[in-house]
Amino acid sequence: MLTEIEREELAELLFPNVKDPKEYIKQYPERKLPQGAEVTRFAPSPTGFVHLGGIYASLISKKLADQTKGIFVLRIEDTDKTREIENGVEQIVRSLIKYGLTPQEGILPNSEIQGEYGPYMQSQRLDIYKSFAKRLVLEGNAYPCFMSPEDLEALRKDQEKLGNRIGYYGKYAKWRDASMEDIKKALEEGKDFVIRLRSNGDFKKKFNFKDLIKGSVTFPENDFDSVLLKSDGYPVYHFAHPIDDVLMGTTLVTRGDEWLSSVPLHKELFDIFGWEMPQYAHISPLMKVDEETGNKRKLSKRKDPEANASFYIEKGYPIQGIMEYLLNIANSNFYDWRLQNPEKDINDFTFKLEKINKSGALFDFVKFENVCKDILSKYSAEEIYTLALEWSREFNEDIFKKLTENKEYCISIFNIERGEGKIRKDIAKMEDIREQFEIFFEDTFKELTKPDIKDLDILKRYLEVFDIKDSSQEWFEKIKKVAEEFNYATDRRDFEENPKDYKGKVGDVAMIIRLAVTKKTKTPDLYQIMQVLGEDEVKKRISDCIG
Repeated sequence: MLTEIEREELAELLFPNVKDPKEYIKQYPERKLPQGAEVTRFAPSPTGFVHLGGIYASLISKKLADQTKGIFVLRIEDTDKTREIENGVEQIVRSLIKYGLTPQEGILPNSEIQGEYGPYMQSQRLDIYKSFAKRLVLEGNAYPCFMSPEDLEALRKDQEKLGNRIGYYGKYAKWRDASMEDIKKALEEGKDFVIRLRSNGDFKKKFNFKDLIKGSVTFPENDFDSVLLKSDGYPVYHFAHPIDDVLMGTTLVTRGDEWLSSVPLHKELFDIFGWEMPQYAHISPLMKVDEETGNKRKLSKRKDPEANASFYIEKGYPIQGIMEYLLNIANSNFYDWRLQNPEKDINDFTFKLEKINKSGALFDFVKFENVCKDILSKYSAEEIYTLALEWSREFNEDIFKKLTENKEYCISIFNIERGEGKIRKDIAKMEDIREQFEIFFEDTFKELTKPDIKDLDILKRYLEVFDIKDSSQEWFEKIKKVAEEFNYATDRRDFEENPKDYKGKVGDVAMIIRLAVTKKTKTPDLYQIMQVLGEDEVKKRISDCIG
């Protein structure tokens, strides 16, 4: 191991003109928040689309911050420049805002910044990481490693042959105890290097870790000399996040349980710096039932379009429905709470980490759509119109045109079976509106297949008695009279007892009229549809069907 003087020389060689870490600690004062307030964060990487799991984790983080009068921070972990996508940060920010998860602090749209604990992009904090890396080198807790990728691959193969643990540790850590002479020589030759932790852990020793979701977990100590700074000077997640969370005053870290196995390394870093770890809550991934195997699996970026957070925006699902369903699968008691508090805002619900499913919440798409249908059924026709207008402005030019040119007509369409005891639950998302509109606009109605109606005399007779001014009761009484004239049973019991005495039921006559007016067997209330279409259009459609 290098002497103190050699470490000082090495630290200056590796990190010249770097501030003392104490200056950064002074720069980020302790937050003045109410007792019990949680500072949480969402810290994604801009390396692909925003996963629904990211929205799920953000919802949990923001809920915990809001209900304790704390702060929800958005921090961008953009240290993997090779995988970063164009406009990745903007996608993240806009997704959070679309889902009503606007952070109180961090990155905002158009690269705006809010808060005094930035920069909130890790690529703008490189001097900070170098400062703390220099401190570790000075103390003998880190060192430069000049192993090439080929060297590391050869090491891995040797370990596999011997049946040893794979990794850079102990006797396999070639540069761990390198002399100052060897290090200087490698630097003079211009060799690429990384900064590694000089671990003091003992793999044979265990420690207990309390996770707010998983409970008490036992781990072996970390003994890997993990990379802290890559050869390009950027930090790895394991090194950056403890520094950022401490400086930003994070009190509660909610993250995916793929990071649970990294706890030993993170604990060692916190211990070396002499910092208290924040509380951790490791969230299991969202699951789904695989259609082919019938088994549960993770919601996959590669296989499942519904894994993409933008999928729900593009389809026009109500944000309230998405948030309510995610809360429901996150906390099982949310369902009962909603039944008891149908009019309350979800912000009034108290979220509890201990009620999260440890093995992963199941995202059932059918149940999710039913939640959305239920929520949209409670909206007024005017509210549906506004939602549809906002959605179609961006995602459907044809529907947007119909909505803007026929506002009152469209509101009357949305008003069918909305109120007066009838609850319409056939719309789960704004995209469904195209199907709703098919029977109300000439351009889409003519594209529907013309029904094959055998008993056209029924339609001829109905045209003679049809009156748009009839009440719904009068309207149905006329259908019953037509049914009687053509020997269709007007009483269900009569038909069931003597089916051979009748051509069919009154419902069959109503179906003939429904097919003539809508070309569909399933529609909302036929009387209300005809009222919206108007007398001339109803007569024209029935006449066309007869013709």
